[in-house]
Amino acid sequence: MSKIKIGYALTGSFCTFEKSFAAMKSLVSLGYDLTPIASFNAYNLSTRFGSCEENREKMREICKKEIIRTVEEAEPIGPKKMFDLLIVAPCTSNTLAKLACGINDTPVTMAVKSHLRNSRPVLIAVSTNDALSAAAKNIGALQNFKGYYFVPYRQDDILKKPMSMVADFGLIPQAAEAALEFTQLQPTVLAAE
Repeated sequence: MSKIKIGYALTGSFCTFEKSFAAMKSLVSLGYDLTPIASFNAYNLSTRFGSCEENREKMREICKKEIIRTVEEAEPIGPKKMFDLLIVAPCTSNTLAKLACGINDTPVTMAVKSHLRNSRPVLIAVSTNDALSAAAKNIGALQNFKGYYFVPYRQDDILKKPMSMVADFGLIPQAAEAALEFTQLQPTVLAAE
């Protein structure tokens, strides 16, 4: 049996990158074949959480593959049926909004659009400070769209950031397994820490 192929996309919620890299390593250790995908911001911006060069090197090192980093490189994902599952972890409110509205102007949104044409699952790991305000309608829309599944998420700081929610990146392997069976891992919303 061939390995299950996963496209693993990162968008610009840089504070969660280390957790996302740990999830990537877990998936690889479980035998999944990962291909990294990066949004323009995830690929090009350096922040206090690490330089873009360091982040790119970590993606390449974990996945042992080159990063899909342009819209043109992402477009063949669907026609070539490259992946069994596409994970977006972290998924920012900007990407959530674009996916909910069918906009595909980044490598990640094009990857998702192209992948969905084959009725294959997309797993979203939300990471946004406005999940319970401006982004709530987009999360709700995607939870009702066919093909989208969510890594269980929770409020991450109810006092300082009461509208913020972040996926539990440690649950990505379990959520991936469920999504491959076209099932939402439950509960979707976890108790705040």
